[in-house]
Amino acid sequence: MSPRESDRTPAITTAHAEDYDTSAPAGTTPPAGPAAVLLTGVGKRYDIVSCFAALTRTIAVDPSPLAPAQYAAHVRAAVPLIDDPEYVPALQRLCAEHGVGAVLPLTDLDIETLAVARADGRLPALVPSPAVARATYDKHEAHLLLCRLGLPSPPTVLPEDDLDALHYPVMVKPRRGSGARSIHLAHDSAQARFFIDYVSEPTMVQRAMGGPELSIDCLGDGAGRCLNAIPRTMLESRGGESIKGEVIRDRELIELGARVMEALAVCGPATIQVFRDPDIGLAITDVNTRFGGAFPAPAYAALPARSYPELIVALASGQTVAPHVGEFDAGMTFIRYYWQLELDSRMRPTGREIVPGGPPPPR
Repeated sequence: MSPRESDRTPAITTAHAEDYDTSAPAGTTPPAGPAAVLLTGVGKRYDIVSCFAALTRTIAVDPSPLAPAQYAAHVRAAVPLIDDPEYVPALQRLCAEHGVGAVLPLTDLDIETLAVARADGRLPALVPSPAVARATYDKHEAHLLLCRLGLPSPPTVLPEDDLDALHYPVMVKPRRGSGARSIHLAHDSAQARFFIDYVSEPTMVQRAMGGPELSIDCLGDGAGRCLNAIPRTMLESRGGESIKGEVIRDRELIELGARVMEALAVCGPATIQVFRDPDIGLAITDVNTRFGGAFPAPAYAALPARSYPELIVALASGQTVAPHVGEFDAGMTFIRYYWQLELDSRMRPTGREIVPGGPPPPR
């Protein structure tokens, strides 16, 4: 195993730094020049944080000191919880201290909070408007919004509607669910009512879609123009998060992704989940206005200097990025796997690996 490398530990900051070890020295020197990026709710997304940290000074925020991805950033910070009135002011202080040009959420939980702060001119967050953030966090409201905009969405009703008139099977889903939590297939109205009563939160009932499940990874600029839309298959998922997939060139999906992004005026990344049902065709089942689990797919598919992190850093630095929808490489497959960090008694990474030198390169 390699020797201790605690001198590479990222710096700690904010008023809540007592939650971590404040004696750790500053981390590796970030690239000079571009505006810094602040990522919230980083969790396990070491891949996303690493990509930004290779481009510019990157600040990682997460309420848990055990969030692995924070250790890929130049600075990790403890801030109040999202529903605390001091959450946005804490992010504002980080932005001022580190010259942040873009704030991006990596979970659904604070998108609306960041959207309000962006609308008020308090944070340079790459998120949609508060109304779109609110609607896309509630799957039934998202369905209604898509329908109003003339975008395809599966037939969807609420529990108080006439369940006997539905085309079965259907999916009973939490309106604000994530990670494929508490989703149940019902083959008739009796099963639908059972699952509605069983799930301990507000639900909706949506037609169970047939055909392949697909996703479109998109990026919008500050004006809501779609910069690119990269479709992929969903070969395997765990907990609602894609872990295997193939980037495909599908003109219908590319055009649908661009339509959704511009109809919603999405600023920042978004993942649009669809089914190609043999009876009703393409229909959108979810719009997540953040990076999806399959972040590696558009990263591999991007043409040189056009990965989404590179474009976001450019936008954060005040540059104009021209739309290039449909310009990417297709045909590659990504597969994700687990790795880990060891922390010492003061929550500092030791730098030790279970395999000398870290994960071996693919053979």
